[in-house]
Amino acid sequence: MSDGRYGIHGGQYVPETLMNAVLELENAYTFYINNADFCAELDALLRDYAGRPSLLYFAEKLTRDLGGAKIYLKREDLNHTGSHKINNVLGQALLAKKMGKKRVIAETGAGQHGVATATAAALLGLECEIFMGREDTQRQSLNVYRMELLGAKVHAVTSGTQTLKDAVNETMRAWTSRIEDTHYVIGSVMGPHPFPAMVRDFQSVIGREVRQQVLDKEGRLPDILVACVGGGSNAMGLFYDFIKDTSVRLIGCEAAGHGVDTDKNAATLTNGTPGIFHGMKSYFCQDEYGQIAPVYSISAGLDYPGIGPEHAHLFDTGRADYVAVKDDEAVDAFEYLSRTEGIIPAIESAHAIAYVRKTAPKLPKDTIVVVNLSGRGDKDVAAIARYKGVDIHE
Repeated sequence: MSDGRYGIHGGQYVPETLMNAVLELENAYTFYINNADFCAELDALLRDYAGRPSLLYFAEKLTRDLGGAKIYLKREDLNHTGSHKINNVLGQALLAKKMGKKRVIAETGAGQHGVATATAAALLGLECEIFMGREDTQRQSLNVYRMELLGAKVHAVTSGTQTLKDAVNETMRAWTSRIEDTHYVIGSVMGPHPFPAMVRDFQSVIGREVRQQVLDKEGRLPDILVACVGGGSNAMGLFYDFIKDTSVRLIGCEAAGHGVDTDKNAATLTNGTPGIFHGMKSYFCQDEYGQIAPVYSISAGLDYPGIGPEHAHLFDTGRADYVAVKDDEAVDAFEYLSRTEGIIPAIESAHAIAYVRKTAPKLPKDTIVVVNLSGRGDKDVAAIARYKGVDIHE
C-alpha cells in the first residue's frame, strides 16, 4: 500500500535523524520498482545468480506416508545461499547501488539474511557489516564464518537478550550514524515504510512462481499455502499473489517455543498486543506497560517479538490464519522430512512442516497443499544434535 498502512498497522515511526533516510529510500524505491531497466537487471540476477525459478516439488513419499492431502514443497532452500533471503537482498543491494550507497548493513538471526547480504555485497562491490546477537552467533557459528569469508564484518551484539530484536536495535543505531553512504538491508517485512512493502515485493516472486507452477502441474490453484512466520518475509512472499484468491487458505506458523502458556515462546499473534516498535505499528509480545518482552524459540530466525504489519492486517481481517508450533514439534518435523524425503529443512521451515504433518492426514486426498521450504537445514544440524543430546564430535 502506497501510504505504508495495512489497516491500522504499519507507518513510519522513526526518530527525526532517520526520517530523511526513510523518505529518500521511499522515493528511490517508488522510482526503481517501476523502472524497466532496474526490473530487468534484478530479474537477471535472480535467474542467473540466485538460480530462480526455484522448484515446486511434489513430496510423493511425504504425501503417501501422511495419507491425506497432496503436498508440494516450494524449494527456496535450493536458492544460492540456501534460503529465500537472497530474493530480497539482491533487490535491496541493487537499489542501494543505484542510490549511490557504498555500504550496506543488516541484522540477522539465524544468519541466512546476513549470509545473503554479505553475498550480494561481495557481488556488487559494497562494504558490508552485519549485526547478530551474541546468543545467535554461538547457535549459528557456521554462518558467522560464512559471512566473514564473504568479506563482511560481523558484530556480536551483547545488549538485551543478545538475539534478533537486539541486533535490529544496533543496526538502526549504526544506520543513524552513517545515513549518507549506508543502506540498511532489513531482512523481513517489518520496520518503517517502505520496508514492509519493499521486502514483500522482492519476495513475492515466490508466490508468482507457485501460481504458475501449480497451474502447470494441477490445472488449478492450491487449496492451502503454509509458511513459517517470524517477521514474516517468506510467508508474505508466498501469500501475496494469492490474497485476492479467497478460495486459497493462508496459514502462518509461528514459534511456540516451550508452549504459548509459558514465558519461553515467540508466538506474537497468539499472545501479542498492538504496539509500536522498530519503526512500525503491529502486534508485539510486550507487558502491560508496552515494554517488549523477551521471546524464545529454538529457531534463531523466528525468535522476534513482533510480526510484519501486513501479516497483522491479514490476521485482523481473518484472511490468514496463524498457528503456534512448539520446539519439539519442529525438531520432530526436521528429522521426519529428512528421513522421508531426503531433504533437511531449516528449523524455521520445519515449523511449517510440523503443522502440515499434523493436519494433512485429516484432509481429503484431492486437497493441494503448498509448503514454503524457506531454507535448508545445514546451519541447524549441530544445534539440533545438541538439543537431542547427541555429541556430533565423537
